[in-house]
Formats: sequence, structure tokens, C-alpha cells
Amino acid sequence: MFEDLRDLYQEVILDHGKNPRNCHPLEGASHMAHGNNPMCGDTLDVFLKVDDAGSIADVSFFGRGCAISVASASMMTEILKGKTVAEAQKLSDDFQSMCTKDDFDFEGATDELDEDAIERLQMLSGVKEFPVRVKCATLAWHTMTAAVVDGGEVTTE
Repeated sequence: MFEDLRDLYQEVILDHGKNPRNCHPLEGASHMAHGNNPMCGDTLDVFLKVDDAGSIADVSFFGRGCAISVASASMMTEILKGKTVAEAQKLSDDFQSMCTKDDFDFEGATDELDEDAIERLQMLSGVKEFPVRVKCATLAWHTMTAAVVDGGEVTTE
């Protein structure tokens, strides 16, 4: 059972890595930031259109990177559409914790947020076993947070 689940996770990550969703500059973006992971060579821009109510009407990324970085960015764009900025920041915080803590409370997180989003992000949480890859998985999320907070540039260094 565990091997089947692991194979499914790997398949989803590879699919997003090879066929990223929402991978293009976003015309008319209200928020944007640049992210860089010099350890792996990942570099990307995150674009968001946030409406007057504080909801993310559209989100995309553009750049290059390893399969984990691209898959994470692709999955992030699918998950964040329609979320509020506050929900996006909560998801980003939860994802950071998923990737770095062995005792992350998945049940507590799903009480507050979309269960589907948490389950999808859980596919990437296995990077915590490979600390150098955590930066790859979290780059898009750090960049999105920078975009909604103050724009600019982030680096994983």
C-alpha cells in the first residue's frame, strides 16, 4: 500500500514537473516577486491577480528549475486560485511546516483549510527526508508570500 501511494505521489510530481500548469507571465498582475535558489539553480517569478476583496483571481509562475521546484510551483498555482490572500499565506506556512517538521498536524490543518489542498501538498512533503531539496519545494511558496507582502526578490540562501 505504501509503495503504491509513493508511486502515485512520484507520478503526480513528475507530471507537474514535465507539464507545468499556469507556467507563463501573467498580464495585468497586481503582485509579483522573483525567487532564486542558487543551490539548485531554480529561478522563477510568481504573478498574482488579487481582486478588491482580497481573493486570488489568477496566479501563474514563469521560470526554470528542477522537477521538484517546477512541480511545487505548478501545484501551488492550481491550489491558490480562488483563495484569499490570508488563506494563501496560511497554506504557505503549513507547507513550510510539512516540509520541515516530522510532527506536522495534518488533521489540524485540514480543519482550517481545504482538505484537498493539504492532501495535494502532502505529496511534496517527502522532501523533508532530503534537506537540500526542501529549498526546491518551498521556493515558489516563499516567492508567492513575498509577492503579496511587498514584492521584490527572495532567495533560499
